[in-house]
Amino acid sequence: AEGAGAIYASTRPRAQETARAVAPDREVLVDALFIEAPLPPPRFPSWIKLSPRYWGVISRIWWHAFNHHEGQETRAEAEVRADQAARVLIARASEGHDVLVLAHGYFNHMVGQRLKAHGWRLAHNQGFKYWSQRRFVKR
Repeated sequence: AEGAGAIYASTRPRAQETARAVAPDREVLVDALFIEAPLPPPRFPSWIKLSPRYWGVISRIWWHAFNHHEGQETRAEAEVRADQAARVLIARASEGHDVLVLAHGYFNHMVGQRLKAHGWRLAHNQGFKYWSQRRFVKR
């Protein structure tokens, strides 16, 4: 965080708390653009019992593959937002600054896909664990 020219966080409290933990004396640009993509659970029979982890996986698959959004943001809308987020990050990076984003796993992945489409390369990837990070560099 010390070397970042700009630090972005989503408007979710957990992202802002993380920003304060890793960069307590830095300005953080809080932007709803970086909020997680929705995760509405599919309407399965009530007798189906799953752990929260499996509900999350199934909900994400249902949202991604079947456009199940329950009136929330659709996959297509989230993809447009991910591209907007990638463009914001690219614009800031083009000023010669490293950029740090403290946001949410799946949407970060979507932004990463758009960064790749805009000519960036994934140089470091810790996956989807808590506190994991990905680093992109311009090709």
